[in-house]
Amino acid sequence: MQVFFIIVVAAVIVAAVVYGQIQAARRKKELCQWAGRQGMSFSEAADSSFDDRYPFSCLTKGDNRYAKNICRGRLCNRDATTFDYHYETHTTDSKGHRTTYHHWFSAVMFSTEWSFKPLSIRTENLLDKIGAFFGFEDINFESAEFSREFCVASPDRRWAFDVLHQETMEFLLAAPRFALEMGGPYVIAHRDQTFSVADFEAAANLLAGLLDRIPKTVLEEAKGTN
Repeated sequence: MQVFFIIVVAAVIVAAVVYGQIQAARRKKELCQWAGRQGMSFSEAADSSFDDRYPFSCLTKGDNRYAKNICRGRLCNRDATTFDYHYETHTTDSKGHRTTYHHWFSAVMFSTEWSFKPLSIRTENLLDKIGAFFGFEDINFESAEFSREFCVASPDRRWAFDVLHQETMEFLLAAPRFALEMGGPYVIAHRDQTFSVADFEAAANLLAGLLDRIPKTVLEEAKGTN
């Protein structure tokens, strides 16, 4: 009975590995075809330089960090990079046994002519609400609905208010939910999961919509600091 159980477990593990490989190959093919339709390049090769090259907190989690399935080219008439991102976290039990967890998420990043101050916008969660209870508040806006829905952080409150005026808040409330970050000449949209082709396109449209709604005077100021 014990031998049979071991065989079943081994078979399940092998089946899971094979299924994962099939899914990865299928996704690679879909992304490669999508990149071709967009006129973008595609590379499956791992790139471990993203955390040094780009100023985003989502790229500095855990260790053994690298991007894969990287597409570069133009999306929404802007210079764009799309990618899957890997990082690892670890736990150690009472017996000293270490377990490694592999995390993957996807992102769309635009490169612009401006130099943006740091700004992050993401859906508010329970930890944010607990933090607010203890006085660790994010930036609040005149729109109570927007402030309830999103957690906004920036070292420059004026910059956050300049970017997130009423029209932009309404746009974000009606749009699909992605975490957004600005920093230097870059903006990025990501989620804690890998994207489908439709997700990549939705994230690109969200970034384009955000940039299109920044007032010209604000962009001129940002261009002057580049």
